[in-house]
Amino acid sequence: MKKNIDLLNGNILTSLTELALPIMATSLVQTAYNLTDMAWIGMVGSDAVAAVGAAAMYTWLSSGVATLARMGGQVKSAHAYGEGNRREAVQYGKGALQLALVLAAVYGIITNLFAGPLIDFFHLNSNLVVEDAIVYLRIACGLILFAFIGQTLTGLYTASGNSRTPFVANCIGMGANIVLGPLLIFGLGPIPGMGVAGAAIATVTAQFIVALVLVISMRRDPVLASQMRVWIPTPLSNIKTMVRIGFPAAIQSMLYCGISMVLTRFVTAWGDTAVAVQRVGGQIESISWMTAEGYAAALNSFVAQNHGAKNTGRIWEGYRLSMVVMLSWGVFCSFVLIVFPQVIFQVFIQETEVLPLGVDYLRILGVSQLFMCMEITTAGAFSGLGKTLPPSIVSITLTGARIPMAMLLGKWMGLNGIWWAITISSIGKGIVLLIWFLRDMKLTCSKRQTEGTEVA
Repeated sequence: MKKNIDLLNGNILTSLTELALPIMATSLVQTAYNLTDMAWIGMVGSDAVAAVGAAAMYTWLSSGVATLARMGGQVKSAHAYGEGNRREAVQYGKGALQLALVLAAVYGIITNLFAGPLIDFFHLNSNLVVEDAIVYLRIACGLILFAFIGQTLTGLYTASGNSRTPFVANCIGMGANIVLGPLLIFGLGPIPGMGVAGAAIATVTAQFIVALVLVISMRRDPVLASQMRVWIPTPLSNIKTMVRIGFPAAIQSMLYCGISMVLTRFVTAWGDTAVAVQRVGGQIESISWMTAEGYAAALNSFVAQNHGAKNTGRIWEGYRLSMVVMLSWGVFCSFVLIVFPQVIFQVFIQETEVLPLGVDYLRILGVSQLFMCMEITTAGAFSGLGKTLPPSIVSITLTGARIPMAMLLGKWMGLNGIWWAITISSIGKGIVLLIWFLRDMKLTCSKRQTEGTEVA
């Protein structure tokens, strides 16, 4: 079976679907083992969920740091593939991996040195929750190297038109996590139950397995194999180009997470139980946005390769078809979260005092799913063009607005006011970014038509 899909020729919807389905499935697999972890941790109790929820904010933050390497490497490698320049594809892929290794080492050291103050930021109410959160943070972020390698390699595979291998790797990782999760959390026979620490070890082990499978599989592709030669220096010009492209997306992701941390600190005013609700609700909602991000990653590579080949019409049609698919997905997710919130939430936490809070969270966030999918899909198209700044500007501005909105609506509506602040900002981001992209593409098309007329 051919693994690398031709994104420059043939039926656009077929090419996008063949590339996107494995990526979306990979996102669902990643979500599934996050939810599996959360289901097991939920059986320990809401305090354990709160501990993991606080510490996991920093593993989320690490994804933004990894974006600096992954985004620049994926976009520029895809541009090089579209131009038919395999040598440049190798240089950018190799440079991306080198960046990822350095960033992972720095991030792991910093989070371990300052684990206590980082968790204290949330003002958690229980000393036990704080201790568990520090343990989880030290393990998950101390060994964040495997996650960085996995994310960066996934971007490089996708840039080449191969999304099947990352899917297989993540399925293997999920299988390991499903087995190791309950085994290390609760223990069995001579293996002692380690609770929150066990959940962290299971997650890190799964990330290691995913990275290992991806590395081993790279040997079958000459370009990807050459990208693994990280001991060979990459030209500084390539590194600078990747940083220029990846920096806005990385800052956007990190600020998004940072704002969510501030909101989590607000949430603790309603107790550690409210933090558990935010953590579980966010994991459930991630089925929607991680799937959309998976499709956006495919659109990113599609747009990037066709941008390199100067196929503007193909970019337009690919974006239009992607929006139809993703808006349909957003409507479906909104329906499920609004109509069946209790059925979904009680799978993870059954405590009667927590359930009504979880139902409110899912219903309120359900309103924004359509617009969130709109934002993520459009951001993927922008990134494929190498224009990561517009999505960053929109995201940073309107996500930042969540803080004053949460303060205002929190006083008026209580905890639900914070959820509404998130929903309102998501709606705004989707609308604004869509208008910006349509305007940008029309200007690009007009410019190219003018250039063509002058040449003629």
